[in-house]
Amino acid sequence: MNHRILILGSSEEFTELVKLARSRGIFTIVCDGNPDGPAKKEADLACHTDVRSIDRIAALCRKERVDGILTAFSDLLLECMVKIAAKAELPCYLLPKQLSFYRDKSVMKKMFAALGIPTSRYAETDAACSPDAFAGLRFPVVTKPLDRYGSRGVLVLDSPEEIRSRFHEICAGSGTEKILVEEYNTGFEFNLMAWVSSGQVYILGIADREKSPGEPHSIPICSRNVYPSCLMKHVYPEAKRILEKVIGYTGQTEGELSMQFFWHPDRGIEVCEIAARFLGYEHELIELCSGFSMEELLLDSVYAPERIPDMLKKHNPFFEKSCAVLYFHGRQRIIRDLEAAKTCLQSPEVLQGWLFYREGEKIQEFTRPYTARCFLRPGTREEIDRNTDRIYAGMTIPDENGEEILYQNIRTRYPEDLI
Repeated sequence: MNHRILILGSSEEFTELVKLARSRGIFTIVCDGNPDGPAKKEADLACHTDVRSIDRIAALCRKERVDGILTAFSDLLLECMVKIAAKAELPCYLLPKQLSFYRDKSVMKKMFAALGIPTSRYAETDAACSPDAFAGLRFPVVTKPLDRYGSRGVLVLDSPEEIRSRFHEICAGSGTEKILVEEYNTGFEFNLMAWVSSGQVYILGIADREKSPGEPHSIPICSRNVYPSCLMKHVYPEAKRILEKVIGYTGQTEGELSMQFFWHPDRGIEVCEIAARFLGYEHELIELCSGFSMEELLLDSVYAPERIPDMLKKHNPFFEKSCAVLYFHGRQRIIRDLEAAKTCLQSPEVLQGWLFYREGEKIQEFTRPYTARCFLRPGTREEIDRNTDRIYAGMTIPDENGEEILYQNIRTRYPEDLI
């Protein structure tokens, strides 16, 4: 039988997955609303349909005799995949009734409370923003819409009055007129990716998620992620126990899992969010550090699940080499020239670099992931730190007035006694 798979999402992140599927003789259909998605250029069939068109894509699956469906890297793509799979009667590691645990921040917070999982103190509020709603919370706080993604509506605010004045900005585009308000966490931050197999959690990698200041009232911008975390020994055991509790509660027995969390030597772990998908723009680092292919794992989960237990048992997330992704965020201004940036991204220590804008274009919030991004070549943690500093020192993009567009990086400093 010739297999036929629908891959939901056409960003560059899916390109290698499409290539791998085709190399195995699998007919690939790549679907989303972007007619210029890079992964579509590699597919056997490209479908330009908004991923939220559940019924239309389910009908496409039936018409094209699709026998598998995959996605990753996005909460919206995850949600749509699960709903499409249910409609088209395709196998999927989640059912629609399980989505709220991972997609609704209010339900997620209540799950944490029920399981005794530490998380930042929080409250929910409507537009009235009554001071009583914030009783016991320590300001500043982070505000979030309950059902959006991609940091939309996420602000750092200092008082109930500020929350009230910006309430409609926070929940713009949300399906509910309520928001989540939680205490701002100052601990070290981490990204974790894992896989669930037969009800067991296998951690694939934990990264130091490092941030730098951005605009006033915005959360600090993520400027660098490094695998493996230099604090792995402190966070790995408890992070694994937390994820085991969560899948026991949600009923997830297979598939993708990720977690963003904080850790402080005096307070331990506090969980920010858990998602049933991989994190975007960095899964490649796990393969660079360890040789473990996330694309093979995804594809095998559909067509060769018998291979997965052996893959997971052989994988060691305490990598001997370090790898990093650097994110360059820019102010919403018009780019004058990119020559210095292009030169910097061609430096020997850069394995691969991307510029997401052209000269004369204006930086747009949310429409593109970053102004620029690059992977550093694998090496020791000390080499990665030195190369990070060199790249950020040379990376510059001027606006029309000759002023710097890019935000400055402040590399996280870790206490020597903890490393």
